[in-house]
Amino acid sequence: MNNLGMLIGLGLQALTRNRMRAALTVLGIVIGVAAVIATLAIGQGARAAVQAQINNLGANVITVMPGTMTSSGARLGMGATQTLTPDDADAISKECPAVAALSPGVRKGTQVVYGNQNWATTAQGVSPAYLDVRQWPIDDGAMFTDSDVRGAAKVCVLGTKVRDQLFTAGAGAVGQAIRINNMPFRVVGVLTSKGGQGMMGDQDDVILIPWTTAQRKLVGITWLQNISLSAVSESQVQAAQNQISDLLRQRHHIRQGDNDDWMFFSQQDIASAAETTSKTMTVLLASIAAVSLLVGGIGIMNIMLVSVTERTREIGIRRAIGAKRLDILLQFLAEAVILSLAGGAIGVTIGVAAAQVVTNFAHWPTQVQPQVIVIALGFASLVGVFFGFYPAKRAADLDVIDSLRYE
Repeated sequence: MNNLGMLIGLGLQALTRNRMRAALTVLGIVIGVAAVIATLAIGQGARAAVQAQINNLGANVITVMPGTMTSSGARLGMGATQTLTPDDADAISKECPAVAALSPGVRKGTQVVYGNQNWATTAQGVSPAYLDVRQWPIDDGAMFTDSDVRGAAKVCVLGTKVRDQLFTAGAGAVGQAIRINNMPFRVVGVLTSKGGQGMMGDQDDVILIPWTTAQRKLVGITWLQNISLSAVSESQVQAAQNQISDLLRQRHHIRQGDNDDWMFFSQQDIASAAETTSKTMTVLLASIAAVSLLVGGIGIMNIMLVSVTERTREIGIRRAIGAKRLDILLQFLAEAVILSLAGGAIGVTIGVAAAQVVTNFAHWPTQVQPQVIVIALGFASLVGVFFGFYPAKRAADLDVIDSLRYE
């Protein structure tokens, strides 16, 4: 009698006697599995989106910014010092072999005007090597030159967002004169579109100008606000940071034990922090969703106990005509597993559909992984076995004579 096909057939036959009760029993499993699938899909999609954004920025990009020093007993943060100089940038470029490309940086929020159009954006003072650091090609025109940097020329390269805000569709921006901070600049190029950066802003909403021009004519400083650089490879990011640290401590005469007067920001650090946060939130949400599976399992146990009571006489008859205790146990266990697997299958379908709805309507990236579906179904079946075993064992342990006398 304990043939697998026969067990499944008897289980389905018993469950279909009361379809409504069976449907309500698996509801907790359906909700739990669907919630687990949807939350993990959203979490995985978020991690993939963050990683794509980091890769878009450049996985081996490092930014050096002034800050983190102690003055008169007070520890100062980013931007509190003015210690990064153009000579520092030049020394890093020449003496740090793990650095592939480097650009000094000065930035200022500003208003740009063309004709009767205006737009608030950020002007970034950089060198031509900035495009190599960010691996950012020109779409139209050309990048300004080192000669423009030496002469602090009033030339600029537009991000696509700025171009679209200032110029009508189809109108050429290259060669046109725009006003930045009420000063005329000639547009020499337009960058390719890199897309949004999430909470860090839109990468395309930028204007690149020579860093010397930004220093002298926009901000009025002689120091650098940042140095952007790329390591020769992703594996050399830490080596580049170590080389830069040794060089800058020597150049800035920082004694052993004193704090550095600069800070590093690398895309790997951002990616690691984002990955950790995303994993924590995903585990938290999945754990909450998994509670529904436990609730569903308790529901299965409750209904199976009721079923055992209702079918006591049936159990006695089957035992009387030759069924063994193992046969009865496996029959009721099979019914519990069928309920949980049916709920799991329905839950997977709903969870995948919910993830797709989130993608289509909320425009939030989701990613359903096949192994997650397998794990969810496996966990659902384990819930059926775990919560179905006690009712099944109780059915198997019923006394034959008492069962036959049961009314």
